[in-house]
Amino acid sequence: QVQFVASGGDFVQSGGSLRLSCARSGTIFALYAMGWYRQAPGKQRELVARISLGGTTNYVDSVKGRFAISRDNAENTLYLQMNSLKPEDTAVYYCNKDPPVSSLWGQGTQVTVSS
Repeated sequence: QVQFVASGGDFVQSGGSLRLSCARSGTIFALYAMGWYRQAPGKQRELVARISLGGTTNYVDSVKGRFAISRDNAENTLYLQMNSLKPEDTAVYYCNKDPPVSSLWGQGTQVTVSS
């Protein structure tokens, strides 16, 4: 089954910004609640941002005010704008539906923030 493909991760210094993108052939993002998830070394994967069918966004407390999730329905792409990055944001970032579908997890994209 075709999985979600996340891209845009990089190595950045603390305080920097990144924009992640997510795509998947065959999924119309506008029809689903979608989420960005991350997994840091030695930790469980967590949902950090979600966007509902109606466009309502929610964030985990640790990223509120710094991250912004958005969806471009015309481009069928999900985005995560990450500003004021901190070393604790270092993780592999994934996108998936919310709730996630296990068979659709992709490889994710690595974000590394140096202090």
